[in-house]
Amino acid sequence: MSLKGYVEGFVGERLAREYLENNGYNIITTNYKNKLGEIDIIAKKKSYIVFVEVKARMNDKFGRPSEFVSRDKQRKVRNTAIAYLKINGLMESDVRFDVVEVIGDQINHIENAFC
Repeated sequence: MSLKGYVEGFVGERLAREYLENNGYNIITTNYKNKLGEIDIIAKKKSYIVFVEVKARMNDKFGRPSEFVSRDKQRKVRNTAIAYLKINGLMESDVRFDVVEVIGDQINHIENAFC
């Protein structure tokens, strides 16, 4: 990843975290990793454990950031989430997979982006 891409990702995740907190989400952890993959943000809102993939770009010249959450990435996030739920005894929890896309300074939160 280029330095520009790293900065976009870092700033995007910070903005997404702030956005979620300002909208009633309790951030459980960020950058959760296990042998199956990584989840950018794990949060809780009401009865839901919400697994959030953050995609950030300076502009949408090459498409919306959310379009880059491939089926393979979705599978990895799901599998990582299942492992997280098992380890933490949360398998009976309500779960949702969201995408937060950051384009410049605009934030678009897509709830139930995939299942």
